[in-house]
Amino acid sequence: MSRTTPPPPKPRHFAVIGAGMAGIACARTLLQAGHAVTVFEKSRGPGGRMATRRTEFGSFDHGVQYFTVRDARFKKALAATAAPTAPWQVNTVRIMDEAGRVVAAAGRNPEAHHVATPGMSALVQHWAAPIEALHRQSLVTRIEPDRLHKSRWQLHTEGPGAQTQIHAGFDAVLLALPSIQAATLLRASQLHPELQQRLDPVQVAPCWTLMLAFPQAAGPLGPSWHAARSEHHRIAWLAREASKPGRESIERWTVQASPDWSQRHLEDDEERVKAKLLRAFTEVTGIRAEPGHAQVHRWRYAQTLAPLGQSHLWDARSGIGLCGDWCLGRRVEDAFVSGLELALNAA
Repeated sequence: MSRTTPPPPKPRHFAVIGAGMAGIACARTLLQAGHAVTVFEKSRGPGGRMATRRTEFGSFDHGVQYFTVRDARFKKALAATAAPTAPWQVNTVRIMDEAGRVVAAAGRNPEAHHVATPGMSALVQHWAAPIEALHRQSLVTRIEPDRLHKSRWQLHTEGPGAQTQIHAGFDAVLLALPSIQAATLLRASQLHPELQQRLDPVQVAPCWTLMLAFPQAAGPLGPSWHAARSEHHRIAWLAREASKPGRESIERWTVQASPDWSQRHLEDDEERVKAKLLRAFTEVTGIRAEPGHAQVHRWRYAQTLAPLGQSHLWDARSGIGLCGDWCLGRRVEDAFVSGLELALNAA
């Protein structure tokens, strides 16, 4: 008696909300499995916190600073797609106090640091390129049952100029959003109180980022190191942008405030934040030159303090799932693994 091969699963249509690393990893995996995928992103393009701010003085990685490659699947994906990345050969020192005293500088980082080139946003944009149905500047405001097919879902979106649209016909909806935004959307849609409760223990801190350029400088200013973890009461991280591969040579620094300080000053005026962080930058680096460019950016949801503890959430009965770095931690590859495993489960 011959054994017949079961037919492949019927292709389904997935909506993925959020085009950061988790969302794009999820969407690509579903596309490769033969499903239809539509991605919705509230910003002008994919990337999320793998972000690059371009200015007349050069670019700034004002979100994620670098990534590691620990997961074998992440390593394979980078190699298989000829991802635009390069190792960042940099000494990362530790600053103990406001006087800028270095307390640890043990040569090269024991674990390789990598960056996307020419900016951190390039990796997610590269992976998003095959996704034809990617709606930019499209904020999803509500999820509800499809009016024509009750077993499916439709999404309400808001675009530039408060233009609203309804997108229908989705078999499943996957939220690749910060945990607080995911909970807010589920609550606004009157969906899944049990999933909302699962998100309660997750804690994510904000981050103020300062971007400085010194175009008048003939070369590097200040310290000999290019990146530092700081215990200054305002600053947690500093990096000289020109030290990263593929970047412009103009002297530029990205400065990220500590989670505690960012939380206390979350609603402060941008000019006040800029002045305080610039003063702290001078204290830590000794650089007293006036920057030719100074700008701040506020990330409301930047660093996971208490993760979910599992790679994703998926309710097969309703076809609602959630993913993001906050599920596992704070690393880029945490976001990749979360999106990948949600897609594999949902497919």
